[in-house]
Amino acid sequence: MNSDTPRIDIVPLSETHLPGVTALYHEPAVCRQVLQMPYQSTELWRQRLAASSERRLQLVALHQGEVIGNISLEQSPRIRQSHVGSLGMSVAAAWHGRGIGSLLLQTALSVADDWMNLRRVELTVFADNEPALALYRKFGFEVEGRLRDYAVRDGVYADALNMARLRAR
Repeated sequence: MNSDTPRIDIVPLSETHLPGVTALYHEPAVCRQVLQMPYQSTELWRQRLAASSERRLQLVALHQGEVIGNISLEQSPRIRQSHVGSLGMSVAAAWHGRGIGSLLLQTALSVADDWMNLRRVELTVFADNEPALALYRKFGFEVEGRLRDYAVRDGVYADALNMARLRAR
């Protein structure tokens, strides 16, 4: 890492990060690319943290203590799908294109492979989110299907794509 590269720490989500995560999802550029409702409270994020379990990995990316991204990986609670995990992530708009998504995804997939023994990791992404699609493809995710009129965004229905990465046995 050269001196121009900012130091980014990936750490487990904790109570101290909740205001930062709340602020992250208040960013219009972030909120429009996820299924979260805008203006959610810190209390809602506190409830999500409290509902955490060993089957859910929740990480944040920090720059000088400020939350600039997050990722969650949750193993399916279904017995016959215990080899499946679902991902969700976001990165602050000011940090787009600076490797934060790659760092978060690499960290979560390492846990998925080496600790959770997940064979399949899946996600849903808006079909027009080209930067996210490129990132996911870089990590071996493939489109498995299109979900037409999947969610309302900016007052109109938007399509999404199901993507998955299968790990070799």
